[in-house]
Amino acid sequence: MARRKAGRPGSKRTGAKRTGAKKPEVKPADLVIRPGQFTAKLRASARGFAMLTAEDGEEFFVPPPDLGGAMDGDLVLARPKRGRPHDRGESHPYGEVRFRNERPEAEVLRVVERHHRRVVGTFARGRYFSTVEPLDPRLPEFVVPRGKQGEAKPGELVAAEIISYPDGLRRPEVRVTEALGRAGRPGVDIAVIIKTYDLPEHFPEVVEREAARVSQEVLPVEIEGRSDLRRLTTVTIDGEDAKDLDDAVSLEVDDQGYHLGVHIADVGHYVKPDSPLDREARRRATSIYLVDRVLPMLPPALSNGICSLNPKVDRLTQSVFIDYDPTGRRLGYRLADSVIRTAERMTYTAVAGLLGGADPRLKERHAPLLPMFEGMARLARLLRASRMDRGSLDFELPEDKVVLDEEGRPVELYRYQRTIADQMVEEFMLAANEVVATHCAGLKIPFVYRVHERPDPAKLEALNEFLRPFGFALRDLEGLGPGELQDILVRIAGRPEERLISRVILRSMKQARYSADNLGHFALAFRYYTHFTSPIRRYPDLIVHRLLRESRRSGGPLPPVREAIWRDVLPEISEHSSERERLADEADRASFEVKKIEYMAARLGEAYTGIISGVTPSGFYVELPNSVEGFVHVRELADDYYVLEQAMYALIGQSTGRRYRLGDPVDVYVMAADPMARRLDFGLDPGGPLR
Repeated sequence: MARRKAGRPGSKRTGAKRTGAKKPEVKPADLVIRPGQFTAKLRASARGFAMLTAEDGEEFFVPPPDLGGAMDGDLVLARPKRGRPHDRGESHPYGEVRFRNERPEAEVLRVVERHHRRVVGTFARGRYFSTVEPLDPRLPEFVVPRGKQGEAKPGELVAAEIISYPDGLRRPEVRVTEALGRAGRPGVDIAVIIKTYDLPEHFPEVVEREAARVSQEVLPVEIEGRSDLRRLTTVTIDGEDAKDLDDAVSLEVDDQGYHLGVHIADVGHYVKPDSPLDREARRRATSIYLVDRVLPMLPPALSNGICSLNPKVDRLTQSVFIDYDPTGRRLGYRLADSVIRTAERMTYTAVAGLLGGADPRLKERHAPLLPMFEGMARLARLLRASRMDRGSLDFELPEDKVVLDEEGRPVELYRYQRTIADQMVEEFMLAANEVVATHCAGLKIPFVYRVHERPDPAKLEALNEFLRPFGFALRDLEGLGPGELQDILVRIAGRPEERLISRVILRSMKQARYSADNLGHFALAFRYYTHFTSPIRRYPDLIVHRLLRESRRSGGPLPPVREAIWRDVLPEISEHSSERERLADEADRASFEVKKIEYMAARLGEAYTGIISGVTPSGFYVELPNSVEGFVHVRELADDYYVLEQAMYALIGQSTGRRYRLGDPVDVYVMAADPMARRLDFGLDPGGPLR
């Protein structure tokens, strides 16, 4: 099965052509927003109502009659509903507004931009018309006009294109584009994920033709002018099933210290600007790693072929050489176009085993490489210690893994704990990325930075309230640095609530993103940072490679014309790449979640002890040791009437005083599992020792 590449930091609106429903004529740039109106993304509920958040953070409740045909995710123009005056002792920014459940109400005036173009759901044929019931409960049922059902059969899951949206009393309509099969059949679940997120499954023919013309061997003429590193001992270190090997490392140690080499596939040599390959890579922006497959950014002829740093063959690279003294202090660096020939294709497991010395046969096989790996381990520990001293955050959470059989059914869930080999590669990639960003910032050329901004004050306040019951408190929210959060992570290591607190801290952070402006990287405590090390699978890395090469050819700053061109295009590339990365991450999580719940569906009635990982008015979430998370509804708490105490993150029985609090252990059993809806329900285990 395909798995995500471990150990790489950063673990993924466009000009892409869209089909389906026509976009609204009113575009955000042309929109006139009158006083008292605002735009916002609509967040719909399965119960019919929705929520809006204005730019100032004010939240509004939207009753079903006031949705104005808007659906979940749509960008809408709205205004508060007029009603009684604000009566909380201060003036409301919108004057007199109507309130419901302590929130002001709003009404949608128009849909500015539609979020959904397609929908995935269950096809049903009625007496007079057919329908598609979306898997997403936040979306309405769609009508399928006569002759628009394609080959769909009743009860099948289908992908459909929206041809009209809700409009007054008119129901939305779709055209079925593909019948995916019945739920439960092998492959249908991942097909649903692919269609739901509109992921690219195939490359256009023109792109495939261009990829096929690329030579699968490095030609002598291509080596001219490059640093020839083929005699330097270099290795790749990846997961067992990785095929796109885009980074290799080398290390030499002497009395002066460590001489690290990070060698990255020179994808830019093969993917020329504005070529069909480049346009498709820019559209995709990232490879997408699902639980059972990879949807690559580049065709396999490049991603698994000539660009992949396969062992014992010549490959073109861009290299970063970094010199460190014996204490791990950086002394200098050098960048170069290069050609390498890797000595071995190593795996994290093999390198960790080699350094651990548990397998004599492994040690014998790789004896010539052992001194280099031992030096790498020492350097990685020095680099990590230096990074921690600077205040860098480091989440040591294990990675969830799902093992599938030949038919794609889950047969094992486990958590992969990072090894020294993972840490080595991570530290070296971080170092190379920081050096490249620092170098280009010094040149003052247009650039794509990987940025991570400070957390929002409101989220830090909420995090502080969450931490207090566990005995922690953030001292200075305004001047908070990542080092204070890292100190908490160190102190909770090994405690039962470690994973829970780590996850809540992580959720309090802003998302890292790409930006043409250098805003620093809060979590890493780096002033300059970028993504340079994975151009096979990330488009911003390919752009960084191009900028490096162009600056080397110009001898430093770019010519004014070229600088103007880059400054014009980089903001859009950064924004689009960030959006595609978020979508890829969502699809990745969804594919793993489907398989996890499918795994639990075969274990109905089985009992487990888990940790309460989330509390809501309607129940609480429980995370099991195998990483699966399910929900216990309040109706299962039959011994009392339970009310949410938000300040305590707990449901508390009004008569008994019994509480179910975030972080508490609890005994549950698997009550119901619906993989397609990605829903897992637990019941309380009456025989459990914790009851």
